[in-house]
Amino acid sequence: MDIRKVIACNQKFVIGMVHCLALPGTAGFGGDCDKILSQAVQDALTLEKAGVDAIIVENMGDDPFAALLDTPQVAALSAATALVKQAVKIPVGVDAAFNDCVAALSIAKINGCDFIRVPVFVDTVEFYGGIIQPCARLCMQTRRNLDAENIMVLADIQVKHTNMVLPQVTIEASAKAAIGCGADGLIITGSAIGVETPIEMIEKVKKLSRIPVIAGSGVNAHNINEQLNIADGAIIGSSLKKDGVITNPISYELVREVLGGLRK
Repeated sequence: MDIRKVIACNQKFVIGMVHCLALPGTAGFGGDCDKILSQAVQDALTLEKAGVDAIIVENMGDDPFAALLDTPQVAALSAATALVKQAVKIPVGVDAAFNDCVAALSIAKINGCDFIRVPVFVDTVEFYGGIIQPCARLCMQTRRNLDAENIMVLADIQVKHTNMVLPQVTIEASAKAAIGCGADGLIITGSAIGVETPIEMIEKVKKLSRIPVIAGSGVNAHNINEQLNIADGAIIGSSLKKDGVITNPISYELVREVLGGLRK
């Protein structure tokens, strides 16, 4: 299945997150690589069975993050992505958090993935690890150099867990910059994981965007209809885990409950 066809269809789409446990080389790594890989595959299968339209594989357990991944992380994230890609028939994407677009594109290319998520595409932001510069130019050059222009770039604007270095930059300005730099979709988030994306932000971006606008945080069974009444799609992770705990496996029942809120 082609992610472009999923996004181009008239119905709203939902992308589920496969949050990998802490990868080798990170502070939280528990020493069990088989557990990392098996949980990633099982979460992907659960998401597919429950009815999501696509999946993103992300190194969510690697906190505290650096902007770029170390070699062990890249190897492990690629291995997890390869197994997920083999296990499911729906589109698969990669997010090499916090903002390693080269790693994400490389992993996506070798594993035949459909898209990547880029958290800091056109904004200059600060987080607990320091300043992150935008990577739009590097991202698009890398995609071209890898002959990977079939891989979609879904770009966050003014992404969660960061502060804008220039807070006077509006969400509309960030959206226009991302579109101008070649993003294939725009992701808008609340301030943190599980925090609802403000409706007014979605409305502002949707008014000017010719590409899909995606709600990227805080979507759940209670607000999915309201959020996707405006946004074209949603990326959902924490609300699909028991008690919202990121390290918990995906719950089939919670996925069905969230999707039921949209498709009832």
